[in-house]
Amino acid sequence: MALLWIVSCFAFISAAYGCGNPAIPPEVTGYARIVNGEEAKPHSWPWQVSLQQSDGFHFCGGSLINENWVVTAAHCNVKTYHRVVSGEHDKGSGSNEKVQILKPAKIFTHPKWNRLTINNDIALIKLSTPARLDTNVSPVCLAESNDVFAPGRKCVTSGWGLMRYNDSSTPNKLQQAALPLLSNEQCKRHWGWKISDVMICAGGAGATSCMGDSGGPLVCEKDNAWTLVGIVSWGSRQCSTSTPAVYARVTELRGWVDQTLAAN
Repeated sequence: MALLWIVSCFAFISAAYGCGNPAIPPEVTGYARIVNGEEAKPHSWPWQVSLQQSDGFHFCGGSLINENWVVTAAHCNVKTYHRVVSGEHDKGSGSNEKVQILKPAKIFTHPKWNRLTINNDIALIKLSTPARLDTNVSPVCLAESNDVFAPGRKCVTSGWGLMRYNDSSTPNKLQQAALPLLSNEQCKRHWGWKISDVMICAGGAGATSCMGDSGGPLVCEKDNAWTLVGIVSWGSRQCSTSTPAVYARVTELRGWVDQTLAAN
């Protein structure tokens, strides 16, 4: 009976905090700074984490993919002395949020990460202690290697990045923006040879990611669950809303993620 209760309890927890299904549904205008975005409904993107220096300075975003692992961008250069803060909406000092401050145990950077081409801009953070899944903290689903997300489809990116490229500080409250996906052929009209098969572009239609959003999620709905399709990678230095931002393409990198999790 005890074993049955444990199995039932685990099944309930898995269902309650299954990937890609926020307990607090997001509300997205137009999907329905980031630059020209809007404040997210608090805790409606429960996989979003803030990567911070030991003094609390936010430098990158990331996404919880299960209770033990976070995915971010390789160029964020995460170290084990950094902090992974989950369950946060308002990173202002006056907030009374019950955040979880987690420590990285180990960081795995894609072996083919290239600083010059910005190819394979992905890293995995193994947490030293598991995140506690609850209403405000739950994982995102990962796009499968064979998934296809068509150009023109509206997806959502979120983060605490600059709201204007020349702002002196990042916003305290989590921002979000609905962005259309582009084909790589469309994206090459803006970025030319810099765009490779391990990248996916979104935006150029009035909103964009900016500095501080790096490593954070670009999610699309698939089978009624939010799915991680891109990882904020690079874009216009002025965070131009008429130029698409570039994301690491999760479908092309999923194999490496699976291998890394299985081996560790």
